[in-house]
Amino acid sequence: MDNVVIKENFSLTSAGKSFRGDCIPLPGSAILVIQGEGGMLGCGYLSVGTADKLGHALAVVTGVANYDDMLAANVVRVSKAAAAKGVKPGMSGKEALLKMN
Repeated sequence: MDNVVIKENFSLTSAGKSFRGDCIPLPGSAILVIQGEGGMLGCGYLSVGTADKLGHALAVVTGVANYDDMLAANVVRVSKAAAAKGVKPGMSGKEALLKMN
């Protein structure tokens, strides 16, 4: 992930639902999150264990360098709250966001 490309002020509307992207730049990488009202899609920096403790719906994708990558990547881990909304490992990040929100 040497060439991290971040879109400033990312927002997405899909299926009538709105989402906001947030980024924390780091040397050679970034922490990326796309969130909606009912859950969030995050990069591998985020902890499913912490999301479970807090009761948050979280789906994690890895190997991503930007928001478009996140939406296209397959989910690798999900919190219990996300699983309860039908999110499963292997589905796309976009599909997971729509199910959680």
